[in-house]
Amino acid sequence: MSEQVLERLARLGFSEADARTLADHFLDAEARGKKGHGLSRVDWLETLPVDIDPAARPQKVAEGPGYERWDGNGALGYLTLAAIVDAQLESPPPEARLVVAQRCFPTGMLGHWARRLAARGLVAIVTATSPPRLAPPEGGPKLAGTNPLAIAIPASDGQPIVADASMGAVTYGDVIAGLASEEELVPFGGEHAHKAFAIAVGLQLVVDALVGKPGYGAVLLVARPEADPVPALRARAGGLRLPGDR
Repeated sequence: MSEQVLERLARLGFSEADARTLADHFLDAEARGKKGHGLSRVDWLETLPVDIDPAARPQKVAEGPGYERWDGNGALGYLTLAAIVDAQLESPPPEARLVVAQRCFPTGMLGHWARRLAARGLVAIVTATSPPRLAPPEGGPKLAGTNPLAIAIPASDGQPIVADASMGAVTYGDVIAGLASEEELVPFGGEHAHKAFAIAVGLQLVVDALVGKPGYGAVLLVARPEADPVPALRARAGGLRLPGDR
């Protein structure tokens, strides 16, 4: 399966390394049951009405103490986040670092990127914006993206906790994969959907305020942990499946 995916991505013009980065993401999503971020995205890339520039490379455009700014520079958001994660692993923050990525879309299953950071001992929080797809529960225009939020906490036992959730009852990926209709793309929570909508709006404005440029973006917080709380939580859970477990 992986070789077939790599071949399809290579036909789109992606280098072997970039094709492997994309394939790893899509196959990880499939394995975790998130089919809207899985192989359906290869079909989606093949049928995009706009040209993809496989040669585009993300760039770090600013750097300071505890801060980095990146520009997707025409690269797919997946590849922009992959480059950002690689850079954090190569040079971890002394304590904490805020990373802002402009022109970063699509970003895929954010837990994939957060998990990579946690697997190397870093706490990670990742969020990203998308086209407006969520309207207020009481009705009105679509004001926010589904704006997923991923939180990953490393663990000395090698099993990080990764919480990764979209603010929609379904994701746009589910629509792409034919698993849901656009009418089902509403804030999750039923009669409490106003809470998910509030979080979606809050995340939208945080990213918009920090990115400060037209287009969609992502924001990451990467930090070194001061404690190791996950093993104790797993012991209390007594073998129950926890967020991010397969």
